[in-house]
Amino acid sequence: MTDFLDLAVGIAREAGDMLIAKRPARPEAVETKSSMTDVVTALDRASEELIRDRVRAARPGDAILGEEGGETGGEVTGEGRVRWIVDPIDGTVNFMYGLPDWAVSIAVEVDGEVVAGVVNVVPRGELFAARKGGGAELLRAGLPAMPLRCNEAVPLSQALIATGFGYQPGRRAVQAEVLTHVLPKVRDIRRGGSCASDLCSVAAGRVDGYYERGPQYWDFAAGGLIAVEAGAMIGGLRGRPYNPGMTVCATPGLFEELQDLLAPLDPERDA
Repeated sequence: MTDFLDLAVGIAREAGDMLIAKRPARPEAVETKSSMTDVVTALDRASEELIRDRVRAARPGDAILGEEGGETGGEVTGEGRVRWIVDPIDGTVNFMYGLPDWAVSIAVEVDGEVVAGVVNVVPRGELFAARKGGGAELLRAGLPAMPLRCNEAVPLSQALIATGFGYQPGRRAVQAEVLTHVLPKVRDIRRGGSCASDLCSVAAGRVDGYYERGPQYWDFAAGGLIAVEAGAMIGGLRGRPYNPGMTVCATPGLFEELQDLLAPLDPERDA
């Protein structure tokens, strides 16, 4: 497991360095996905290809699931089935506009369970890392590793909550409706633009909780492990695992309060 984390840290750093070095003054979208506002840049693809190349060179039998390239490879060995979950740039719109909340996210699964996760929030010079059962930490150049711990015993009324919005108009309309019910019940709302970074903010105590409809597995696999290893809970609604329909993350107690607030609002729908 340690080897998985060390390899993921090195690859995430290399991808982040490449993105900073090659990012033009204003990257342009090369295509859109779910809507005209859901964009892909050439550097999304370049970052994922770099990550795939490094994983294949080090561990040629492992499967890789990436946002841009889908799933490739994979065989069962004595270690089990190992799969790398890759988001080459989580927060592409932030990346395009020069905003600081975008990240390279890499998680490693063994037999379907995430055992290592790395989120490199490149513009901030912060790399978050966790191994299952081994805690989570923040790595910054020239500084000792800082263990992460989420905020505890925060009631809903005093909670700073992060969220995000989808790209399709019908989904955004429902998310705005849900937000009008959530906002009066909490301290305030923050919208950073990167699911992976938001989950790491929960782990670091920079926000108290997070919820969002829409992020995919590559968005939350690594950040979810980091948050859990820092003491948070993560899940969906009504006892389901966290999923693209809804992901909720917060410290115990607040986690249940946030779920109870969201569930009656039917937030997993689109207009």
